[in-house]
This record gives sequence, C-alpha cells and structure tokens, in this order.
Amino acid sequence: MDTFNSRLLRHKDELEWLYMELYNDRAMLDALEKGMEDYFAKRKEDLKELDERRLSDSFWYLEGKMLGMTMYTELFAGTFKKLKAKVAYLKDLHITYLHLMPFLKTPKENNDGGFAVSDFNTVDPKFGSNKDLEDLADELRKNGISLCMDMVMNHTSSEHEWAQRAMDGDISYQNRYLCFPDRRIPDEYEKTCPEVFPESAPGNFTYSQKMGKWVFTSFYPTQWDLNYKNPAVFNDMVFSMLLWANYGIEIFRLDAVPYIWKEIGTNCRNLKQVHTIVRMIRMILEIVCPAVILKGEVVMAPKELAAYFGTKEKPECHLLYGVASMVNIWGALSSRDVRLLEYQTVDLLSLGENANFVNYLRCHDDIGWGFDEQKEPLIGADPLKHKIFQYEFYQGRFPGSFSLGELYNYDPKTLDARSCGTTASLCGIEKALKDNDKDELEDAVARYRLLYATAFFLRGFPLLNSGDEIGQLNDYSYKEDELKKDDSRYLHRSKFDWKKAQRIKKEGSLENRLYGILGQLYKIRAESELFCADAEVSTWDSGNRHVFALRRKKGSKVLLCIFNYSPDPESVAFNYFTGYYTDLLSKRTIEPGRPFIVEGYGCMALEGCWE
Repeated sequence: MDTFNSRLLRHKDELEWLYMELYNDRAMLDALEKGMEDYFAKRKEDLKELDERRLSDSFWYLEGKMLGMTMYTELFAGTFKKLKAKVAYLKDLHITYLHLMPFLKTPKENNDGGFAVSDFNTVDPKFGSNKDLEDLADELRKNGISLCMDMVMNHTSSEHEWAQRAMDGDISYQNRYLCFPDRRIPDEYEKTCPEVFPESAPGNFTYSQKMGKWVFTSFYPTQWDLNYKNPAVFNDMVFSMLLWANYGIEIFRLDAVPYIWKEIGTNCRNLKQVHTIVRMIRMILEIVCPAVILKGEVVMAPKELAAYFGTKEKPECHLLYGVASMVNIWGALSSRDVRLLEYQTVDLLSLGENANFVNYLRCHDDIGWGFDEQKEPLIGADPLKHKIFQYEFYQGRFPGSFSLGELYNYDPKTLDARSCGTTASLCGIEKALKDNDKDELEDAVARYRLLYATAFFLRGFPLLNSGDEIGQLNDYSYKEDELKKDDSRYLHRSKFDWKKAQRIKKEGSLENRLYGILGQLYKIRAESELFCADAEVSTWDSGNRHVFALRRKKGSKVLLCIFNYSPDPESVAFNYFTGYYTDLLSKRTIEPGRPFIVEGYGCMALEGCWE
C-alpha cells in the first residue's frame, strides 16, 4: 500500500481541510479514506499499470490522435457483448475515446433516457451485467480506446432505493434529499431559483403523497435532487465512481454538475461548494486511480466555465463539453456570419491553458440557442429575433433553408425553442437526397466537411456522434411510439444503420465520401505536432465576416485553419504571414501575404513557418 499512502499524503492536507470545512464530520472522513484504500486494493494490475503510465503522460487526452465518439449502446449494437464484437469498426474509424450514454439501472418509464438512475452500482439488465461492462472495457483498452460513462451527480430516480426508503419514512434517507413538510422553505427557494423546464416541468419542487413532504426536483418530478450537504451522499457517490473505475471506466462525464449544491437566496447554480466537491473528487481519483479523468457538463456562460477547470495548482475538471462552440458553429452556418463564433472562441481561449474542450456538432441532446446576449448587439442582432431565426432556419421554415430539423421545448410565452436533428439532416444532406438534387448534395457535403473541420481544429479534441460518419438521417418513427412521440430528441436517437455502414468501402458512395472526410481530418491532427497539448491556439482576423480563422503555432511552425461559412467564394488576406504555405487538405500552395480565394463552404489548413 506504499503507492496509495504516498498519493494520499500528497493530497491529505487539502482533502481533509476541504472535507471538514464542508461537513465537519471526522467519522465520515475516516470512512471515506478507508473506502478509498479498499478500492485501491481491489484495482486490477493492468489498471494500476495504466495509472502509472498516465502519471508520466498527464496530458494523454490532448494528443492529436484523440478522437471521440458518443453512442447509445442499444442503438449501436444492443448489448455490451454485441458492442464488444464491434470494437474493430471503432478502431478502423480511429476512435480512442468512447462515451456510452447512460447504462445504469433505470425505471422502464420516466427514465429520461437513462438519466434517472435507480441504482448507481448496477448495469441495467437490458445491456448485460457488470461483468459484461468490464469485459467490454478490457477489450476497448486493448485497442487503445478509453471508456467514458455518465455520472448523474444531481439526482436519482424516485424509484432508487434511497428514495423508496425515504418515502417509507426513514429520516436518514429523507436527509439524502431536500425534503420539507410544508411550502415555507420551498417557496423561499422558488423566489430566486430559476426553472429548468418551465413548460414541461414547472417549479422546482414535487409533493410526495406517500412521504407527505415536498422534495426538490430541478429537472423532472420523478428525479429527486440529492442533498450534498449530507456527507453520506458524497461518500456513496464517490464510492460508485471508484467501483466503475475499477471496472475499467477512464472518463466520468459529470452530468448537471453546476446544480448539485442548493442555498436559499441564490439561483442554486455554480455555487462555491460545487467546486469544493469537484476538487475533492479530482483529488480522490488522483489518489486511487489517476488514469481516470473528469469531463464536466457545464451548460453555462463562458464566464462561469473557468472555475470548473480550477487552477494549475488546484485543478478540477480535465475537460468540459464544448457546448458554446457547438451552438455558435451552427449559428454561423445559418447566418453566414462568423463573428459570434469568433467572439466566443476568443472568450474560451482566454480561460487559460488548462481550459480544454470536447468539441462536437451533435450529441444525444438538442441544440439550445444560448448565444452571448452581450455580443449579439455588436453584430446588429436582437437576441430573441436571432434565436427565432435559428430555430426556424433549422426547422426548414426560413426561406432558403437547407435544413430538416424539428423544434424541442417550444415555449409560446417566451418564444424560446431548441432544435433537433442529425448532422446530415441539419446540414442539408437529407433535403438534397429528398429533392434528388446533385448540386444541392455537393453543397451539403461541403457544409458537412466545413462543420467537422471546424470541430477538429478547435482547441481540445473532436467528438463524433455515432451515425455521423455514415451520414445517418433523421428517424421520424419516434412519432409512432407512445412513450417517445412528445420528445423530438428521438429524431436523432435512431438505431445505427449497419447497411449504410457497409457502403463505407464503396468508392464514390455518400457514406464513403463522408467517412473519407473524417479520415482526412483525423490524419492531419494525428500527424502534426501542431495538435499537441502545448501548441498555441488563437483566432485570426480574416478581414471577412464570412470567414472564421484559427492559428495553431509551435516553435516556428504554423497552421492557419480557414473556414468559409458562405456558399460563395470569399477573398481573405493574412498580411502578417510571409512565405509559401501548403493546404494540407487540397495540397494547394498559396502566399498568405497576398489576397486569395476560399471556395464556397471551403476550408483550408495552411501549413508553413513563422519567420
């Protein structure tokens, strides 16, 4: 146990100080440290070897070869055993990071797509067993693929054992939630705490008839918020994470982490105690299983994001989801204006060198049009009108739109709405195929390439949504399912089309072209030192509001990444660069000191030297 004790000693003072400051309970702290020691002792030798390798390569997750994919197990393969048989497909695609959507035990109904967990320590039987998950993780690891899982931090299902025991009258389990006998305290919370879903789930509290109390439910009535003021909650959630780390999980996505601490008189978001908890989790992982990293789901303004990375001396999350980048990429495509994307990228890059993001275009969720309302007036955009334009454009209702998406959570009072659809359907591929228009299809493929090139070249690493590599289209069959018909997110939660996947190798097919685009982008990242962890990344003024530009630099080597969000050819000039540059995508040579043309929806990766 020398290794455990030396790691514990490194963090012991800070960990114990933070724990006692938050909980002032020495017995529970002792129980936490004893549990940590037990989980370390149970850790397999190959995982301990991985821990040591990662300690000597602490930025392994920022290598140019990193390429992520997110998927639903049941939609891609069915079970963990069947997914294990598909690992070769993932390896051929160069995937090194696989995020499986929630797979823990949930109720059959009211499960919020797996985010209403009824048992944090057990795989849902529909996927197999805990052992099946461990076998899958072993196989992925042998093939250089790290496994990511969701850790639903904020709440449990009302069918969780803790909630059931609370409803049976057990005060110790009622104290694991925020339960109140009358409306006095809930009404105080409601004065300052915003509603997450004001139309579909209004209010922040639900009355439990069986318990005879009001319980905090930020998201849905059947999802009870956990009380992190209770150290038993913190300890047990940490032990669940350590359990899965020992099964081979290498990344935890902390779901809804800004919400986990509640205080009357606040908005119950991003409170300082949240960061105390995340910091403690980071230290606990570094002690027990340092191969494991944290990815935060923080859907907040850029000014709130920096705190979730912590500092260089006291880090918190290793990565955050690039939600703002995703929104602004789609916003630039519809408006043909990259200024908000550029403003937002500057804001994110200014957060510091430890601020790295997982960059994606689509995921299991909707696109929420959360632009920076302080920056929108700078480009002459009214925030509400701009939002309406975006969701109408991607619904296909705006003149000239190429998109076939649907609305999610439309609010007739505020006129707020979000957008759903697959990448292929939103960027115009579905419409072009439907219209049987070859020229339209060429434009749609060019948009696909432009969007993914942007995601691949931002700071951090890219994440594919399963099915994007073969251009999977919207699935409208959800409308025929009574349990899904009112949730348009199922439009892009469709079963993986293995028949389309077989066309990847058919030269000239749409699937072959899209797969090839991703392969080319990956090759550029994987083979260039300009995508390593210590490369400098900055925006660059193209002098054209249609053209977004990034500069990657290491030593004297430079890569200028250029993205034309207009369908028309655009002229750009980079007057401070000299010499000849080669476009790694087309092999075209240009001289940046002179104006040059970027084709409509074109992108370039100009490699040269800074002199």
